Amino acid sequence: MHTFYQELKQGSQALGLELSEEALNLLLKYQDALVLWNKAYNLTAIRDPKEMLVKHLLDSLSILKDLPQGRLLDIGTGGGMPGMIIALCQPERQCVLLDSNGKKIRFLKQFIADLKLQNVIAVQTRVENEESIEELGKFDVITSRAFASLTDFVTASKPFMHEQSIIASMKGLIPEEEIIALKDQFSCDIIELKVPRLDEQRHLLILKQI
Repeated sequence: MHTFYQELKQGSQALGLELSEEALNLLLKYQDALVLWNKAYNLTAIRDPKEMLVKHLLDSLSILKDLPQGRLLDIGTGGGMPGMIIALCQPERQCVLLDSNGKKIRFLKQFIADLKLQNVIAVQTRVENEESIEELGKFDVITSRAFASLTDFVTASKPFMHEQSIIASMKGLIPEEEIIALKDQFSCDIIELKVPRLDEQRHLLILKQI
């Protein structure tokens, strides 16, 4: 059994998730690959696997219950957070992980190939690239952990949205002023996230077009 298996299982249960043994093992394989590649490629500033478990895996898992169904785009996925974690736990969901950083996308493509994952692809492109927008099409759910600005994330998301698309933005503190600035275009549900062993404020903002 993996060193962190019980911790991940207990952490996911604390989030109200009942993940299968297969999903838990896939998540730990992903973390092991991230730790290994991180030594050479600097995919994340977090080096300690125990800290990674909390700040990457459990943090990403904390949004699973509140995500609407459907095809998902993760903009600025970096090393795969939260998109890869969602894809591993929800094999029925089609996921596209998008980032402009070649090293990070190489890592994700290799991991996808090694595990023969069928429901997820990684794409290296800039979010505003018009060819990519055309090729990738529209998504039901667009998520990100990467954007400092909610307004910037909404702007980047718009070309990938259809009328019913949902934006699911992971934030620390609630960006009150930006939510007010967007209120004529989007309704916003704010969900407080309780990430086990993480002593920081975390929120999920669910934005729907008015």
